[in-house]
Amino acid sequence: MLFRRNIQPSCSYCELGTGIGFGEVVCKKRGIMSTEGSCDAFRYEPTKREPEFARSIKTTTNVKAEDFSLV
Repeated sequence: MLFRRNIQPSCSYCELGTGIGFGEVVCKKRGIMSTEGSCDAFRYEPTKREPEFARSIKTTTNVKAEDFSLV
């Protein structure tokens, strides 16, 4: 979940950091940091966080058109 309260700090989704690729982030306070790193200046930015992939739905192969009709 993107907006839960207890989020593990990470430079990859900090307001002060900008991703440069190769697992690195340029921080306004500390310079080049690892994406797994964090510091006391961490400020959570939810738009930078990548959500987990949604789980696929199990479907059956014997679905008929009648199953979706309203009559």
